[in-house]
This record gives sequence, structure tokens and C-alpha cells, in this order.
Amino acid sequence: MQGAETFYDVIRRQGITRRNFSKFCSLTAASMGLGATGASEVAHALETNPRVPVIWLHGLECTCCSESFIRSAHPLAKDVVLSMISLDYDDTLMAAAGHQAEAILQETREKYKGKYILAVEGNPPLNEGGMFCIDGGRPFVEKLKTMAADAMAVIAWGSCASWGCVQAAKPNPTHAVPIDKVITDKPIIKVPGCPPIAEVMTGVITFINTFGRLPTLDRQGRPQMFYSQRIHDKCYRRPHFDAGQFVEEWDDEFARKGFCLYKMGCKGPTTYNACSTVRWNDGVSFPIQSGHGCIGCSEPDFWDNGPFYARLTRIPMGNIESTAYDVGAASAAIVGTAVVAHAAVSAVSRARFKLDK
Repeated sequence: MQGAETFYDVIRRQGITRRNFSKFCSLTAASMGLGATGASEVAHALETNPRVPVIWLHGLECTCCSESFIRSAHPLAKDVVLSMISLDYDDTLMAAAGHQAEAILQETREKYKGKYILAVEGNPPLNEGGMFCIDGGRPFVEKLKTMAADAMAVIAWGSCASWGCVQAAKPNPTHAVPIDKVITDKPIIKVPGCPPIAEVMTGVITFINTFGRLPTLDRQGRPQMFYSQRIHDKCYRRPHFDAGQFVEEWDDEFARKGFCLYKMGCKGPTTYNACSTVRWNDGVSFPIQSGHGCIGCSEPDFWDNGPFYARLTRIPMGNIESTAYDVGAASAAIVGTAVVAHAAVSAVSRARFKLDK
């Protein structure tokens, strides 16, 4: 890749000023949660590191991950695709098709052997030799194995590639599996969600392009910078949960007051994702803010873990597990104790005042 263009080379050729480049680096660093020196680190990397070649494959999926990706605001998807990385193959976005597209795929594989990122949207079905998903005239599982063999690393876009998702729902007649059941000898970054948040997707690519390494992953293989906290931890309805104030029925008076959606089946207390902080549509909203509980789409087996509107029976609270009723009762007890204590102090104060007089 010696002599390959950097991101800065590309945008300068497009007429982008240094000032706007600096703004871009600041926004990008902020979106990834980097510290005070983040902007300068991003700027230095994008000025010096060659663009990372990316091959994007599609297995069993609905293309919602691509739909989410192209709506990224920080950075814009066009900046990622056209300038930041070298997206050499994506059969959904590329102009080439058929034999021409397959020729580009093989050319990229040979040219950047061991240096490209393989991004996978969707998953492979294994039943009947993989015949339930044919790509380029052969089973997708074969194409996946071939392209992963020479990749530097693999990104599993969405819950389909990460966990299997609805294609793997019981009884799973096609035997659809997440890609880590097929690719076992390469590092895999799982970016689950149905779909993942746009800025989470572009953030992962930006991090790899900026620092030349994979982000720190949790025990399930997800980037910690986006999946280290539960949605419940930063949810703006959390105070209502702690106070035991819940929506009882859709569109009741408590729903209009913005009470907690736990009783309506919200899975926020057990779901790790950035929905309540990064949010969707350029930070405008997220499902809970629109009045619908979290369905836990970034967690394994969410599609088979009972009805979406069935409430959680146990909720992890620090080192213990509790129910929302326990939390509400404890909150009420604390408030009641405080009221009694306040009344007692007030009574003593009044008695002292009378004695003084």
C-alpha cells in the first residue's frame, strides 16, 4: 500500500480547506468519545495513514445496516466511503454488477492481501451446502470463507452477522449462523443492532482508519466505546424507574407524562448499546423517546427470548438482581423514611421554640 492516498490527500484534491478538515476531526473525535487530544490524533492519522481498503459482503439480511450506514451524520457516509476508506467492493452501493463486480472483488483481494477489512452484513445459511443463499453463482458461505482468508480483520455488521438474528430464529430451517461460527481464525468486531446506529458503524471504521488497530472489545466482541453501558444507565426516563413510576397501558396518563416503559416490556435494563446517548437521526431521538420500549435488538437471541412486550422478571442492579417493584418499593420506603424524619425534626424544633418562649 506504499504510495496510497491518505484521507487528507483526497479531500484536499476535492477543495476542502484546512479549517473544515480541522472541524471534521473535532466532530469525529467527539463522536467517538475521545479525550482532549482526540482531534489532533485523528488529524495526524488522517494526514499520514493510507486509506484502508474495505470489502463489504451481503449474506442473509434485509440491507437495514446499509440503510443505517448511509444516514450517518458524524462523519457523513459520503466522506467515509469516498474519502476516508477505499470501499472497493459493495454489491449494494457499487455501479458494477455481474462478472465485472466479481472481477473487482478478486482483484482487490489479490492487491491488498492481508491488508483489507472484510465487512459482512447478514449471515450464511449452512443447510444443504449453503444453497439457501447464492452469491455470484456459489453459496455465500464459500464466498465468505474465501474473502476472510486474506482479510486483516472482519467486521460483523448488525445482529444478523453478530448473532444470527431472525434468520436463525427457531426452528431455523436453513441453519443460519453468525459469522463467527464459520470464521474462527480472524479477529471479528461485532457491531450488533437491528440495525446498528449509523454513527456507531462509521465510528468503528474511523477508529480503525485513525489508529491502525481494532478498538477495545468486550467479552462478546463488541467495541467497548459504544457497548459498555446499558441503555437503561443513561435513559432520560431512569428517574421514573427509580421512583417506581411506570406506564401501565399504552397511551395512558403515565405514558403522556413520560414515565418508565419497563412494564410495557422495555429491555433497556439488560441491553448494551449507545441508543440513549448517541441516539438516531443525527441525535434527534431513539425508540424509548418516541414512546416504545427497547426490544434489546443488540443482544444475542433477542428474537427468541419471548414476546417483545413481556416485562423483564429480573433486572441486574449492581451486584444483585431485583425487580422494578423492589426498586419502587425501596424508593418509596426511602421517601417515607425521609418524610417521617423531617416531621420528627420539625416537631422537635416547634417544641424547642415553645420552651424558649
